[in-house]
Amino acid sequence: MPELPEVEVVRRGLAEWVTGREIASAEVLHPRAIRRHLPGAHEFAARLRGRLVKSAERRGKYLWLPLSGPEEALLAHLGMSGQLLVVDPAAPPEKHLRVRLRFADGGPDLRFVDQRTFGHVMLTRLAGGVPEPIAHIAPDPFEGSFDEVRFATALRAKKTEIKRALLDQSLISGVGNIYADEALWLARLHWARPTQTLTRPKIAELVAAVREVMGAALQQGGTSFDSLYVNVNGESGYFDRSLEVYGRRELPCSRCGTPIRREPFMNRSSYYCPKCQRRPR
Repeated sequence: MPELPEVEVVRRGLAEWVTGREIASAEVLHPRAIRRHLPGAHEFAARLRGRLVKSAERRGKYLWLPLSGPEEALLAHLGMSGQLLVVDPAAPPEKHLRVRLRFADGGPDLRFVDQRTFGHVMLTRLAGGVPEPIAHIAPDPFEGSFDEVRFATALRAKKTEIKRALLDQSLISGVGNIYADEALWLARLHWARPTQTLTRPKIAELVAAVREVMGAALQQGGTSFDSLYVNVNGESGYFDRSLEVYGRRELPCSRCGTPIRREPFMNRSSYYCPKCQRRPR
């Protein structure tokens, strides 16, 4: 699933290509793509027609386009395979095209393509500038509203494994499995370290590691293990070439040379260096 850097790459593309444009029409080609928009496809299309896209915003792994008129936005979650593509209106429909927006200026369409149909788009009201369905999600570490002191306090109070806490969207949003492993390696923390044992300086170091890892990924267009993840122009990122531990089982740690280990974690995997990231007693 795309994580924060990948979603931010898409957001930047949307900000460039659709901000300030008027929606001429919306076409829903698969009802599952708007399954959370309960009024249905006809109402969805009618409410979008004639609205201007004011900007492109993101929190964690969610994207939204604030619209002119009532305080509403078009909210999108890419799921496992969702793509928001900017496409020439004359281009043929993609095989898994689910929703298509055409614009009054006759310029490029915005198309939501989703092979596995786990993603979705919906129209929703805004609360304090954030879509109501995701208002409960914590700010991500790149937002101005992210409070490191509050995060540290909540993290220590959770009394759980540090990696589990990093994936908890009520504590910090946007950190997924790949970047959790990479940040923990950078901060020299084992994924099972109890959160209540972390000092405030170590938590600050971990937050800095999260920002560093995801910032580096963002500069390289994100991580594209799956060809389904692309930016708005259909291009893949290449941060997978810079990963230190994730997916590198038995390869040497670049810091100490010890073979990287993989362990099961929450129906997924955790990768770590057994020397740099000592397992807690």
